[in-house]
Order: sequence, then structure tokens, then C-alpha cells
Amino acid sequence: MDTTLRTASTTLPVNTTVTAGAAQGAPALVRTQPPQDNTPEARSAKRPAAQALASRNKANYDTRLQSNVASAQQARDYLERVAAQLESVKAALSAKIAGMKSGARDLEARARQLGATIAARSAQAGGSVDAQLEFSDGEPAQQRFRITGLDVSMLQAAAPLSLAFSVGGAGGPQLAAAFEPDMTPEQIAGRLDRTLAPVNVRARLDKGGRIEFTTPESNWSGVRDSIAISGRGRVTTETVAPDAKLQDLGTGNAEALRQSLREVVQALERVRRSQDAASAALSAATQRAAQSELSADDLVLTAQDFASTAVSHDYESLLAITSALVGVSRERVVALLGLR
Repeated sequence: MDTTLRTASTTLPVNTTVTAGAAQGAPALVRTQPPQDNTPEARSAKRPAAQALASRNKANYDTRLQSNVASAQQARDYLERVAAQLESVKAALSAKIAGMKSGARDLEARARQLGATIAARSAQAGGSVDAQLEFSDGEPAQQRFRITGLDVSMLQAAAPLSLAFSVGGAGGPQLAAAFEPDMTPEQIAGRLDRTLAPVNVRARLDKGGRIEFTTPESNWSGVRDSIAISGRGRVTTETVAPDAKLQDLGTGNAEALRQSLREVVQALERVRRSQDAASAALSAATQRAAQSELSADDLVLTAQDFASTAVSHDYESLLAITSALVGVSRERVVALLGLR
């Protein structure tokens, strides 16, 4: 008996629990507990391969950074085409003003080409060049517009006044703005800006002191015909035309031709500034991308993990793959490869 008990005691696991109520001096009944490893390494090893892959790559890849690189690349390429075409139109206008016969023939064709490029801006400029041909780093191109009948003089004359705005097909949230007597135009624009900011609409004063609203161009279709104001219902919006009117170039008398030339020169100066801004943004984004690149060993491991995950039938792994590929287009891949 003594030998049996000693042998049993020597084979007990380290982690044991003595059952309550065991008789004093009697052999204790034990319940073994398997050892548990709760270290971060052990928990990470239990995760699916796709989750481990996503965790490792998260610090190295920035989706927004990749988007900024592609957008800046497209914007720079687009602005280069516009600048070259503006130079051609400028030369043709100068020739026509000087009375050269070749100027009239060239101007029509070059103006038509420029008009087609300007019309394709939204699709070709990466979403960061607005109708003014100005580049905005990391921000979407903005649509400028006004609300018919809503101006500083009207709000000052009607104060004190409280208006409720809604934006959206279903009425949207009610956003109230109060206007007090003696408010300055800047204060009125600021009040409108703070009120409409939650629905991605901003307000400011333009160079002439008029109230001007902006919203991302991608948001414009949902805003254009869906703004309502208390007491007035749905209101009419009107887009603000670009400062440089690059349509109907080369028509009219000599004075009209000289005005067209001035507008082309101003547009060219603006495009040159935008080119510099896009190039600077692309250079900065490229440097950040280079700092976050994976090493050769990391790339090999990533490829192996991706291959093994892709052939699995695990739902979480397949979900991780499909989610990672959302938004990957041919244009973005080509833009990124062009950085090499």
C-alpha cells in the first residue's frame, strides 16, 4: 500500500486541485488541469493564416497612402496634357491675332482637343483636380455652388432668423442655424459652414463677398437637388463656373481673341502651380511608400502565406483575401508600378 501511494504521488501533474472534503490523512483525490499558454505568441499562433498575414502587413502597407500615390500620379499626368494643350492654344491664338492664316486653322482643332480634355477631367485626373484645374493633396476635388436666394443681404435683413436645413432624398437630418442682427458677412458664412459641415457641405465667402458652398464632386449628385430649407422647401442650386472660361476660344472679334488669350495664360499659370503641387505630393508619398516597403524575406513569406491561404476552404481566410482585393484596379497597379 505504501509503495503504491508513493508511486502515484510521484506521477501527479504539477497543476493539481485537491477536492474539498477529503478525509484527513487519506490519499487526496486530484483533478488534473492541462497547462495553458496565454502568451501573445501562443494566441497569435492560433489565429487563421489570413489574420496573421493581415496583422503582419498592417504596419507596412497604408491603403490611404497607396491611394494618394495613385491619385497624385494621375493628376500629374493629366495636368501635363492640359499644360501642353494650353501652350498649343496659346500659340494658335497669338498667330490668329497677328493675322496669320495658319492660326485660324490650328486654333479650331487645338481648342477642340483642349475642350475634350477638360471635359474628361473627372475621369482622368485622379479625383484631386477641380474645375479650376487646382490640385488638392489628399483631398477630393470640390464642386462649388450657390443656393438661389440665399445671400448675405437677405439673411441680414431678416435677422433675427432661424433656418433649418436638410440635405438628402429622404429629408436628411434637420440642421438649424440662427442668425442675429448685426452679424458680419464672415460670421454668417461661418455659421452656415458649421451648420452644414455634418452633411459634408461647407460654406465660405468668395472674392466678391457672396456666399459660396462646396461639397466633394463625388457627393454632388446627392446634394444638387436635395437641399431643403424650412419655410421654402426644396431650393435651387447653381454651379459656380471656373474663373477661366476655356470654351468658345478663338471666336469673336480681335478684343474677344485677346481676352481668350489672357484667360489661357491665366489658366496655364494655374496649371503650372498645380503641376508643382502634384509633383511634390507624389514625391512625398513615394518616400513614405519606400519607407514602408517589405524586405525580400517578408515578400517571400507574404507570397507563401497568400498562396496557402488562397487554396484553403476556410471562410475567414477567403473573406480576408476578398476584402484585401476590394478597390484594386488596373489603373492603380499601373500607377504604383510606374514609381519604380
